[in-house]
Amino acid sequence: MASYLCCFRWCFPTEFVRPHVIKQIPEVILDTSKSGQGVVIVKSGRRICGSGAAPASHPIVQSKAYFEVKVQSSGCWGAGLCTELADMNKVPLGNDDKAWVLRENGGIYHKSECIAQLPESPQEGDVIGLAYDHVYLRFSVNGKPTETNVTGIKGCVFPVFYVEDNAILDVQFQSFYHPPPPGFDKVMIEQTLL
Repeated sequence: MASYLCCFRWCFPTEFVRPHVIKQIPEVILDTSKSGQGVVIVKSGRRICGSGAAPASHPIVQSKAYFEVKVQSSGCWGAGLCTELADMNKVPLGNDDKAWVLRENGGIYHKSECIAQLPESPQEGDVIGLAYDHVYLRFSVNGKPTETNVTGIKGCVFPVFYVEDNAILDVQFQSFYHPPPPGFDKVMIEQTLL
C-alpha cells in the first residue's frame, strides 16, 4: 500500500498543487472614506442617512451611465453629480461649481441657481433615475422620463447624494428598480491591464 502512495505522490507532487484564489470583483458603492463627517452609510454601502454627503466609490468613465435613488424617508436630500473637489460636509450641494444636484423640491441646482425643475417634486417612496452621457444629465421618476435635462457638466464626475433633517436615501448602482434608458448601463469600474 505504501508503494502505491509513493507512486501517487510522484505523479502529483505537492509543489504543483496551489490554492485557487478567487478575486472579488469590486462594485460601485457609497464611498465612506470621502463622505461627510455626519454621514452614516449602511446596507453594504447603499443607504445614506445622518447629515452630509457621500460620493460613489468610482467616477463615471463610460459614455452612458445610469443609477437610481429611492427616497426612503423625506427631509432635505439631493442626488446628482459632483467633481472630486466637492465638499461633502457642506449641504445642500449645488451651491458651488462642483456639483449638479436634484433637491427634494424638484429643482436641479448648480452655483446656487436652480438651473432646471422637475414637473413635480419627488415624494417619499419615489425612485429617481439619473442617466448621464457626458452631454446631458437626464432624470426619470418611477421609471417615467421627465424631459428635464441638464447640460454643461464637464470633467470627471461622481454620482453624489446628500441627506439632512431625517432624510434617508437608498442608492442603486445595479439591479435597478426600473430599466435604464436604451444604451445606458450601470456605472462601470475602469479596469487597467498590466
